[in-house]
Amino acid sequence: MELLSISWSFLQLFNSTTVIAVFLSVFALLFDFMKRRKVWSRYPPGPWGLPFVGNLFQIGLREKHLRVTELSKKYGNLYSLQLGWIHAVVVNGYDALKELLIKKSEDCADRPYRPLNEILGLTDKKEGVVSARYGRSWKEQRRFTLSTLRNFGLGKKSLEERIIEEAGFLCNEFRAINGHPFDPDVILNNAVANVICSIIFGNRFQYGDKTFLELMHLFEENLIEFSGFWGQMLNAIPWAVRFPGPHQKIVKVQRRTEELLSVFINKHKETYNPSEKRDFIDAFLAEMEKAKDDPDTSFSEENLMFTTLDVFLAGTETTSTTLRWALLFMVLYPDIQNKIHDEIEKVIGKEKNIKTEDRVNLPFTDAVIHEVQRYADIVPTGLPRQMIRDVDIMGYCIPKGTMILPNLSSVLKDETIWEKPHEFYPEHFLDSNEKFKKRDAFLPFAAGHRICLGEQLARTKLFIFFAAMMQHFTFHLPDGEPKPSTNGSYMVILKPCPFKICAKLR
Repeated sequence: MELLSISWSFLQLFNSTTVIAVFLSVFALLFDFMKRRKVWSRYPPGPWGLPFVGNLFQIGLREKHLRVTELSKKYGNLYSLQLGWIHAVVVNGYDALKELLIKKSEDCADRPYRPLNEILGLTDKKEGVVSARYGRSWKEQRRFTLSTLRNFGLGKKSLEERIIEEAGFLCNEFRAINGHPFDPDVILNNAVANVICSIIFGNRFQYGDKTFLELMHLFEENLIEFSGFWGQMLNAIPWAVRFPGPHQKIVKVQRRTEELLSVFINKHKETYNPSEKRDFIDAFLAEMEKAKDDPDTSFSEENLMFTTLDVFLAGTETTSTTLRWALLFMVLYPDIQNKIHDEIEKVIGKEKNIKTEDRVNLPFTDAVIHEVQRYADIVPTGLPRQMIRDVDIMGYCIPKGTMILPNLSSVLKDETIWEKPHEFYPEHFLDSNEKFKKRDAFLPFAAGHRICLGEQLARTKLFIFFAAMMQHFTFHLPDGEPKPSTNGSYMVILKPCPFKICAKLR
C-alpha cells in the first residue's frame, strides 16, 4: 500500500509538471504570435517563419546577401521578413530603391535599435554617426563630419596631395617585395587607413608601426565579431553578456580599441590650441568647448570616440576591400590589365604622378574601377534603416518602425539594366565612343539621407591608388598557383578570400 501511495503521488506530481509545461509552452507560443503578427493592411508578403526566430535561419549569416535575392524571385521586389520579433522589409530593384531611398529618403532615415550597440556603450547622444538614430545627435554629427572633412581637404588639392604621397609609399612597399608572392591585404589596408589617419590624427604612420598595426587589426576584429554569430546572438539575447563565454570577445575588442584611441585623444587634449585646428580631433574638441553649456549636445568626449571610429571604418574598410578585389580581377583578366597599362602609358607615362584631373582622360581605367565596385558588390545588403513614418510604396504600405534592408546587390546586378550583370564587363561604363558613361543604377554607396559618409573620399582614393599601382606594376599569379576564387566572404562587407599575387615592376 505504501508503494502504491508513493507511485500515486509521483504520478500526480508528473501530471502537474506536464500541465504547467504545456501551459507555459502555449503561453510562450501565443506571446510569440502576438509579437510577430502583422495587423497592417497592404503589408508586403513574405515567407512563413518559425516561432521566436522567424526567418533568421532562412537567410542565415554568411550568405545572407544571396538568400535575400533568391527570396525576391518568389515574393517580389518588396517582401517582408520576421527577424526574431523584428518586422523587416527587403527592398529590391532599382525602381523600388529609388522610390524609397531617394524620393522618400527622410521617411527611412532612422536606424533600428540594436541591443549590441547599447552593450558596447552607444546610447542616446553617444552613438557616433553611422549607427546614430535619426534626430539631433545624428544631424549634428553628420553635418560636423562632412564639414570637417571638407575643411581638412576633401575635394581640395591638399588632401589629393596626401593621397598621391601615400600611393607612392604603397608602391614602394610593393617594390620592396621584389616580385615574390605576397598577400596584398595588409599593405592596402595600411595605405588606405593612413589617409584617414592624416585627417583624424594629423599624421600618417609607418607601415610597421606596432600601434598602427594593432589598431588596424582591432578594426578588422571589430567588424568580424560585430557581424558574426556572437554579435547576432547578443542582439537577440542581450542579457547573455552577463555570463562568461566566447561572446565576450566582441566587448574586449571594443574596449581595447577605445583604449588605443583614448591615447591619441588625450595627447590632443594636452596640446590643444583653440586657435589652431590641426585635425579632426582638434575640430571636435573645439565643438565640445562651444557646446559645453548645452545639456542636449552630442559633442561629448564619449561621442568623439564613437564618431572617430565611424569615420575610420567608413573611410577604410570598403575602399581597401575594393582595391583587393581590383587586384584579384587584374590577375584573372590580364587582357583588361594590359588595356589599362596601354591607356595610362599613352596619357600619363611612367613618371608623372596621377591626379584626379586625369580621370577624364583615362575612361577605360575609370570604367574598370566602377565595374569592380559593381561586380564585386562590396556592401550587398547595405546597412539597415528604419521607417520614421508610414509610407505607401509600389502598392504596399510599410509602417512606422519597420526595419528596411536595402538590397543593393539587386540593383548592381539587375538583369533588366546591365548588359552582362553576372560578368566582369567594364564596357558597362563606356559609351559607343569609348567615353566614360555614368549609370543611374550604380549605387554602391547607397543613396539618400544615409548615403555613405566617405563616398567622395573613397572615389578619390580608389582612382589614385588603383591608377598608381597599374602605372608602375604588372600583377600576375605566382607560378603553379591555382586561380583564386571570386566567391567572397560575407561580413556586412563582401571580402575576397585570401590570395597571393606577384607585382612585376614595369
